[in-house]
Amino acid sequence: MTRIVLISGSLRHDSLNTMAIATIERMLTGRPEPAAAVRLAIEELPYYHQSDDESGKRHEAVHAARHLVTASDAVLISTPSYNGLVSGVLKNALDWLSRPWGDSALTDKPVAMLSASTSARGAMEAQSGLRTVLERSGAVLIAAPQVALARADAIAAEDGRFTEPATVAALEALVEALLAHLSPEPAAVHGISSL
Repeated sequence: MTRIVLISGSLRHDSLNTMAIATIERMLTGRPEPAAAVRLAIEELPYYHQSDDESGKRHEAVHAARHLVTASDAVLISTPSYNGLVSGVLKNALDWLSRPWGDSALTDKPVAMLSASTSARGAMEAQSGLRTVLERSGAVLIAAPQVALARADAIAAEDGRFTEPATVAALEALVEALLAHLSPEPAAVHGISSL
């Protein structure tokens, strides 16, 4: 079974990016041939703090996350936008996954990304920042719609998932492209999609 790690760059369970991840998780597990969707608990990868380091908590959390990503077939990341920047929480998590340099858990790992934001500009700029971080880690950015859910705060949602048809279609296209990339005969390259 295909295993895809889902990462939301937000710590809030009701954030727009967490809703996007929840929508995609349901799509993956509800398919005729379901994929295993596993969420990386980003809050378990703390910022460096002396007490965490001394107690060994940071090492254990990072080791578990690296194992999860290494054992997966692909990663899908949803990044929030803070003035066009990738969230510090997400950058920190990717930094831990990328260490040691040259032996990154993300090296050669297919990665798809999306961003949900209250502005169109913020959504696209966040993806640009994320792209830089991922390229440094050795990840393979797949040829997929780089979905930016602009004005995501106005998109219809229910039970913590998006329900508006155009948004669901954009997320489905991203999922299909990711799964096609993992199949023996990848689908054609898709362009950037912005809502």
